[in-house]
Amino acid sequence: MNAAQLFVRCLEAEGVEYIFGVPGEENADFMMALEESDSIQFVLTRHEQGAAFMADVYGRLTGKPGVCLGTLGPGAANLITGVADANMDRAPLIVLTGQADSRRQHKESHQNMDVVAMFEPVTKWATPIINAQNIPEVVRKAFKLAQTEKPGACLIELAEDIAHAPVQDLKPLPVTKPRRAVPDDKVVDRAWALIRAAKSPVILAGNGCIRKRASKQLRAFVESTGMGVINTFMAKGAVSRKSPECMFTMGLQAHDLVTFAVDQADLVITLGYDLVEYHPRLWNPKGDKRVIHADFLPAEVDENYRPEVEMVGDLAHTLWMFNERQAMDPLNAKVANHTSIRQGMLDDFAIHKDDDTEGTIRPQKALWDARQVMGPDDILLSDVGAHKMWIARYYQCDSPNTCLISNGFCSMGFALPGAIGATIAHPDRRVLAVCGDGGFLMNVQEMETAARLGKNFVAMVWEDQAYGLIAWKQHTTFGRHTELSFTNPDWIKLGESFGWYAQRVERSRDLAGALESAFTDPRPGLVVVPIDYRENPLLTERLGNIEAPI
Repeated sequence: MNAAQLFVRCLEAEGVEYIFGVPGEENADFMMALEESDSIQFVLTRHEQGAAFMADVYGRLTGKPGVCLGTLGPGAANLITGVADANMDRAPLIVLTGQADSRRQHKESHQNMDVVAMFEPVTKWATPIINAQNIPEVVRKAFKLAQTEKPGACLIELAEDIAHAPVQDLKPLPVTKPRRAVPDDKVVDRAWALIRAAKSPVILAGNGCIRKRASKQLRAFVESTGMGVINTFMAKGAVSRKSPECMFTMGLQAHDLVTFAVDQADLVITLGYDLVEYHPRLWNPKGDKRVIHADFLPAEVDENYRPEVEMVGDLAHTLWMFNERQAMDPLNAKVANHTSIRQGMLDDFAIHKDDDTEGTIRPQKALWDARQVMGPDDILLSDVGAHKMWIARYYQCDSPNTCLISNGFCSMGFALPGAIGATIAHPDRRVLAVCGDGGFLMNVQEMETAARLGKNFVAMVWEDQAYGLIAWKQHTTFGRHTELSFTNPDWIKLGESFGWYAQRVERSRDLAGALESAFTDPRPGLVVVPIDYRENPLLTERLGNIEAPI
């Protein structure tokens, strides 16, 4: 057995089922060994960035590390955007890269670069295999760290001569899952006392609430207390959109209706909240809000985020401890003034549901129809662009991990390859990727991958022939924007050339039917919508003038 074969056996022991990537010469021994595996399927992609996004989404949806592969030098460099995205968005990911023969790494040589150093800022851990005997330990450590809260990316580099080296009497280490630490009872008692004393508390649910069974405990807590819940972009579905306690999403950099719930609250309970999702200065500009922090890790130090109590440990267990106290000594109904806020949001969601426009379609209508076509457990992925802001506000969810938004690293090009990863993780669900025309073309080559794999998902492209989000923000700040427009291909010909179902929809009344037809067709589907982004400044203006509910 050589080192590459041992490496593959270690991956099998970790339960790896798929590896996404583009191999190179330096991965040759590894690829030969992988071909012998009965349990791991290699998914050949058209670009390493696409492979990283596929593995990123697979990891988010399964809770198991997704695995992506590239060769040395340019192959490794191409992976880095998707790897950084997974790491900052807390998706478990393992990155495998090749490397030059160790006998030439000390000097200038073809394609030789320090891959490990390049990946250190965007991973939890990055290491080369220095000795083939270390492979079982390195693989086990990488998978353990990738899954440990908060999840993230780990890189393993395997040089071509080490991959070929013989090994004897080695086998994978046993896979163990350590029990997560829980907060001390005294700390939880302090937090509970603050909650009991509060008159209008509100919960801010973050990314951690969609992992590790936290959603189940959160739902039980708000049902018994009546406490209102606001979610970040990445925590959609932590509480069902149909729950009376759900006040939907906060995260637009404008004073939305939901923001008034925080303004009026005398206590903010943050659960699994990452500062990368939505900076505290935007909801606590004076830094004077009373805050309880509950998360897997201590709070980040920030002048606008000063928790009085920090409950550090497993989030689901922390919420279970709250539920135990609630059962023994129930709170009086802790209902913040959120009924009018919730109703105001519901009214706004539906205002354009019956639009009958031609030539362009409003964002609100496009998302209303998407919500009607998608079931409660179906998965929508948002790319990055102006559409992301509309999805954040207007597309609400029934279940966790049914709306995936890149909101930590915010990588354009995420949704198309991510949709492939989603269909592999959940082949029984509908998957809809919503992209701008800018982001879609950043990884357009993965249309071939989707068709080759026979994946039936739908990409809805919002076309405005510009980088619309940048234009929106520049216009809001300066009253004008720089040149940000471009041209697009013939979308129907593009889709058909890749073997996709393709349709352009210019009448809003036809959109729901077009989406349904695309999902019904066995091929991947492309639905192009000329979007009415004249609504962007109107939304900013309206949110800026909104008045606090009584």
